[in-house]
Amino acid sequence: MSPATVQLQRAAVLHGPRDLRLEERPFWPPQYNYAQVAIQSTGLCGSDLHYYLEGRNGDFALQAPLVLGHESAGVITAVGPGVTNLAIGQRVAIEAGVMCKKCNYCQAGRYNLCKDMQFASSAKTFPHLDGTLQDRMNHPAYAIHPLPDNCSFDQAALAEPLSVLIHAARRAKLASGQRVLVFGTGSIGILACALANAYGASRVVAIDINETRLDFAKSHGFASQTYCLPKVDKARTPEEQLRRAKDNVSAILSKFNEPEGFDVVFECTGAEPCIQMSIHAAVTGGKVMLIGMGSRNVMLPLSAAALREVDIQGSFRYANTYPEALKLLGSGKLRNVEKLITHRVPLADTTRAFELLARGKDENGNMVMKIIIGPSS
Repeated sequence: MSPATVQLQRAAVLHGPRDLRLEERPFWPPQYNYAQVAIQSTGLCGSDLHYYLEGRNGDFALQAPLVLGHESAGVITAVGPGVTNLAIGQRVAIEAGVMCKKCNYCQAGRYNLCKDMQFASSAKTFPHLDGTLQDRMNHPAYAIHPLPDNCSFDQAALAEPLSVLIHAARRAKLASGQRVLVFGTGSIGILACALANAYGASRVVAIDINETRLDFAKSHGFASQTYCLPKVDKARTPEEQLRRAKDNVSAILSKFNEPEGFDVVFECTGAEPCIQMSIHAAVTGGKVMLIGMGSRNVMLPLSAAALREVDIQGSFRYANTYPEALKLLGSGKLRNVEKLITHRVPLADTTRAFELLARGKDENGNMVMKIIIGPSS
């Protein structure tokens, strides 16, 4: 292809903390077993926000300019040689991880643990794999999933965070009739509530320190009851913090009239006090799912778990979840899930979108929950 015929597209490229630039970049035909997707909807995620604000997400620091975004859906515009499962014009969702398909984890179907995984918009690997905040993207065909007819692009962008919860629910063996407690009512916490309801939980309740988010969860039917944790000074010693965690849970269980605790606890904050509380909040023989990523080193009341056979399980990303996620999103079983999307912003205004997400409120004082970036307003 000669320079005169090179086609350009827009991309929102992060160069450093709060240094996001809208650039024109060339785009190329998809290679063997790849397809090209015109991005229609990308949801902004907490990890995207960490990269935007700090130039890193935990241990993974930016080493070169990076296109963020990994919660996406769009339309197939080209298919490379060897692609037989996709067609031009087809509406699809993009699964952001590109696994090796050769290691023991991949062979066992646990490709989320693949050590050679390249994840779009993550700085974990270098060279970085660009994400979806661009007009078009070439991606492996095996990681592109057709949308049900009744699933919109915006809904399909929720398939990625919903997959995180489906994976966690599978590990917890979440079943109909169980009582579920969710710590945190951000996007992941709200989706945890929605999924528990769709799976037939007998009761779903939520805890946070943000009354506005709790009101959102309750008013839209995601949680039947909520509890706002009191804001207190930081504990002076680890022992005091552990005691507070136990005391807080006593008040919580009393408020919810569940003296024995909950069958499954989804911990979606990553905050040490909430992780500690989650163990006390689980029923004897219950399960705590660690979903939120925050505190790197945590002191736990392990005897409270061990002596009651409370299982504490980690949950990292997802594997083999997209078909179920898209089916659920198109089924109507996730009642009011579209309410999670509070703002839509064009690609050209991506910097403004990140600043909105950082503040948590828009210019009119409205809560910001999930922002969708589209090609235009």
